[in-house]
Amino acid sequence: MTRGLGRLALVAAMLSAAMTQAPAGPSLPPGARADSVSPGAIPGWRDDDHRIALAIFAAGCAADPPLRQGAPIPAALAGICAEAGRLTARGPVDRTAARRFFEERFSFWRIRPSGAERGFMTGYFEPEFEGSLTRSAQFPTPLYARPADLVTRLAGDAWPGLEPDLSAARRTSRGLEPYPDRAAIESGALDGQGLEIAWLRDPVDRFVLQVQGSGRVRLQDGRVVRLVYSGRNGHAYTSLGRVLSERENIPPAEMTMDKLVARLKADAGFARDLIRLNRSFVFFARKDDLPAASGPIGGAGLALTPLRSIAVDRAIWPYGLPAWIDATIPTGSGDMERLSRLMIAQDTGSAIVGPSRVDLFVGSGQAAGHRAGLVRHSFDFTVLWPRAEAR
Repeated sequence: MTRGLGRLALVAAMLSAAMTQAPAGPSLPPGARADSVSPGAIPGWRDDDHRIALAIFAAGCAADPPLRQGAPIPAALAGICAEAGRLTARGPVDRTAARRFFEERFSFWRIRPSGAERGFMTGYFEPEFEGSLTRSAQFPTPLYARPADLVTRLAGDAWPGLEPDLSAARRTSRGLEPYPDRAAIESGALDGQGLEIAWLRDPVDRFVLQVQGSGRVRLQDGRVVRLVYSGRNGHAYTSLGRVLSERENIPPAEMTMDKLVARLKADAGFARDLIRLNRSFVFFARKDDLPAASGPIGGAGLALTPLRSIAVDRAIWPYGLPAWIDATIPTGSGDMERLSRLMIAQDTGSAIVGPSRVDLFVGSGQAAGHRAGLVRHSFDFTVLWPRAEAR
């Protein structure tokens, strides 16, 4: 009898230990680490208005299908997204309840990349350019829809005979082949297919639109056409800012998007040759039903919210993941601002690689573009990982 009671006590102790053990954290690449933190230890956590992030989160983790394939969304995270949708549908949620929603359903993990204590943040925006739906001498540079023969590589796809870093290919009668690169496309590789959906003033405007992944084209009659990402040719992305910085001995911290664009606009021949170093080429689709006041559509297939939506490495982080950002970044008017708030991962990008590398969506238009181009700063990155017992 004593031995039986002892066994029961041992089992009870083991169950208690299992129930109180630290929740499992995210899996990270070698060298990176995730340190468990409590929300109360995060500076500014209680001061944020978590209702804003909750409203974004309640729209869902991602559309089905998303605009761009991302990491698998954990079942627990999908369940919490759905719960947030039900909660907000019942009526307004106060600030305290919104904060507790995240505290009770997620564990908090400070992410540190290999060999560093902080992550690295850049900014992006939705540009707007003058353009036309027909070609003219004023607007000779085409934007293309996604070609029918373009195949995007998904996780686990084996493409024998093709370079392993190709993210897309061309389907032919002979099998898959590398898609034409930027230089080939600019030289007419897609001519005659009727893929042109809009026309811009010059290749520099197109380059900016492709780097940002979405945009607005303002027509001569005042109408605005919204464009969303629809794929790319699969070749590796090359940062022209980095290339120009190295060529002209410009410190990387001083190489803003404004400076890069000004340099390209000043010399058409120079611009053509430099832009072609980036062999990656992005295709677009018109999104005519997108309200004018709405942000652009991110990789998750959902509208982005300025200073609340971030792009992350899609090989590591799933869409819909909440993350706490703590950074000091330029305002765009000469000052610096502390940005300490809860964000939602809703986008991805070819240059966003690494566990604590993010791109902050700043907004739409010229002012947002100026500010986005200034953001190249280190920051503290804390992800909220769903607890296994998500409701």
